[in-house]
Formats: sequence, structure tokens, C-alpha cells
Amino acid sequence: MSKLIIQGPCRIHGTLTPSGNKNAALPAIAASVLTDETVFLRNMPDIVDVRNMLCVVQALGGKTSFAEGVAEITAGALCGNAVPEELSRRIRTSLLFAGPLAVRLGSVWMGLPGGDMIGRRRFDTHFYGLRKLGISIEEERGGYRFTAGKLTPAELFLDEASVTATEHILVTASAIPGRTILRNAACEPHVQQLAEMLNAMGAHVEGAGTNTLVIEGCETLHGCVCEIESDYVEVASYMALCAAAGGDLTVTGNIAPHQYWMTRRVFERFNCPFTLQPGRIDLESPEELRILPDLNNAIPIVSDGPWPQFPSDMMSCMIAMATQAKGTVLFFEKMFESRLYFVDKLIGMGASAIVCDPHRVVISGPARLHGAELTSPDIRAGMAIVIAACCAQVESVIHNIEMVYRGYQDLPEKLRALGVNVRQEE
Repeated sequence: MSKLIIQGPCRIHGTLTPSGNKNAALPAIAASVLTDETVFLRNMPDIVDVRNMLCVVQALGGKTSFAEGVAEITAGALCGNAVPEELSRRIRTSLLFAGPLAVRLGSVWMGLPGGDMIGRRRFDTHFYGLRKLGISIEEERGGYRFTAGKLTPAELFLDEASVTATEHILVTASAIPGRTILRNAACEPHVQQLAEMLNAMGAHVEGAGTNTLVIEGCETLHGCVCEIESDYVEVASYMALCAAAGGDLTVTGNIAPHQYWMTRRVFERFNCPFTLQPGRIDLESPEELRILPDLNNAIPIVSDGPWPQFPSDMMSCMIAMATQAKGTVLFFEKMFESRLYFVDKLIGMGASAIVCDPHRVVISGPARLHGAELTSPDIRAGMAIVIAACCAQVESVIHNIEMVYRGYQDLPEKLRALGVNVRQEE
């Protein structure tokens, strides 16, 4: 197991070119098995989760190559009807193969998906959607068998605006002729990009970006070329690092300003505005990072929610940033009851924090953090710990850093280019 050693405190200066959006890349790989023609996915992040999803395609007899940010996938000769249990456990989004493979192969067995342990993550919404489309699901050998019966389009209403369930139903319905209507759908940017990809493959999806999707599926989909957008969570994570540690950061690349509107609002509450334009973000940390109180001097609240609200994936990094801001703020994590458990690690480094319950934490700052030996519990908490280590006095050692690499490509190299004294050891 690798570890990352960071000598703090650091000051950030430089330019970041973000990688492709992890949450767009993974469902795009699952969608590629709907056609026997070749799919090209460009600007793919070279991260562990992408490699694992490609391994699933290979295990089923598909051909893949991945070099210089381009994944080439040809699933024309699928010969397996089971996703190996070991591969299923590596990544939660392995579940996204269930519907497409049931449509292509008639039946497929899968082990239980893995993923970050950030609280209860239901499969119910996935199963509801697949069953409404005509796919039966039975427990078998410690996993599930998905069998395509009479596949029919349907009108569905999700009980939660689940991103992965929306993606799963969207992909599966695109291969079923007729009109499927999906209400209370997620509308995150990566869901919108998946809809664009399916349209390029021959389906017809309307309503992307809203909570109602109308999907005209077709029996035969074809190959396509898809350019993955930049990862707005990665960008915001490095901006949180710059704001916390001090300095200046320029982000260039495929930057879509509307993906950062809510992030900008939250940064403004920390007296840390940034300039936002197509293809570029500029952030210069203020002389004093401070939390601006609400009216009547009330403690402000930063909460997450479905798009276009503040992303849950950004909460951990913002909490680390808040430890370096003057004032008090309440973070309300509504979506995952275990995401805030990592705050104990920040307290061990000297942060002033009160964990009210599994969903709420109060941070008061600024805190003088000290180095520590830590273990990354999940992708986003791991990046938050990296931010804290960059602000801390003396040296920090972060174990299980491979967990962070699942979502952040070239992390040591990007940190080093921004002025962080960091090295990796086995």
C-alpha cells in the first residue's frame, strides 16, 4: 500500500489542467456495451475506477485499449454472462452494467457492488427501474441475477433523484424500442453528458438537465465518439486547497461556467470569490479567509443536495477549508450519514469541530493544524485530509492513498506542480 508524505505548511501557486469527469466516465463505459460497434471515449481520467470498469468489459469478452486519455471499447463479441465477484466488489458503478448486459445477453449474474463506505447506498431505485422495464432480479449465490423478460418502455417515478439509478435506467431504456418517461430524475452535468452520448449512439433523449427525461429507445445502437468534460469536483477540490493554504490558482481547460455557479456562491461565503469564464477560472486567496455570517449575525449553513445544489462530493474538502477560515459555520450533509466521520481525523490534527450528529458538524477557525499519521477512508475524505496536511505544521503521512487515486488523477504530480512538498512511498 502506498502512502503520501506532505511537508506543510505549503503555499499554492500555479496552473491546473483538470482531468476528465470521473462521474461521467464510468457510466459512459457501461453504456458502451449496448453496441457491438467501437466507442471512443476521449479525455478519460486515468484513475483506478476507470481501469476497473474497463476490466469488467474485458472479463466479459469485450476489447478495450486505454492510452493518452482515450479509451477504445468494442463489445461486439461478449461471451460471458457473469461479472466476476472480485471485479464487482472493486467499484460501486459495476452495477451500471446490469441493465445493459441483461438487454444484450438476456441474463447476467453480478456480485454485490463495492465502493466508498459513506453510509447506506440503496439499490432499491435501480431495481425498481429495471423491473419496470421488464428485467427480473433474483438473489443468487451471494449476488444477483438480472434476466430480461419482455422488455417494454415504461413511465417511471423515482422515489429519490439518484444519480446512478437515473444513469442506469437511462442507459437501459435507450436500448428498448419505444418511449420511456423518467420522472424525478437526477440532472447533474454527468447525467446530461450521458444523454448526449446516447443520442450520438442513436437513441433520442429529451429533457437532459431537467428532472423529467423522455427516452426514445431503439433496438440497435451504434458506436460513437464522446469527449468527457472536465471534472468540476476535482477543480473545486484544488480551489479549496488554494483557499485554505493561501496563494493563487488558475484553472484552464474544458471549463463550463454553469457547473460552478453554486460552488462560487459557497466560496463567496468564505470571503473567497473567484473569476469564472469559459475555459478559465482564477482564484486568489484573500488576505483573511473568513466566514461571512448570515443576517442578524447568524451562523451560516453549507448544505448539499441534488443538482444544482452544492455537490455532496465537495462537502469534505470544504470542511477542511473551513478549518482555516475565521468564524463559525455549520455543515449539513443531507445525503450520506457516514461522510462526516472523517472529521475526527481533522480534530486529531487540531481542528476545532463539533460533530452534532452523523449529518451535521460545526467548524470554528482558524485552527493551527499539526501533522499526523492518517489513513484515507474514502475518495473525498482522503482529498480533504490532503488539504489539511498542506496547511499543517511539520509532516503528515497519509496511508491508503490509493483510495484517493480512485478519483484524482496524477495527484502527487499536480500537487507538486502547485508548490506542495509531497512525495509518495510504498
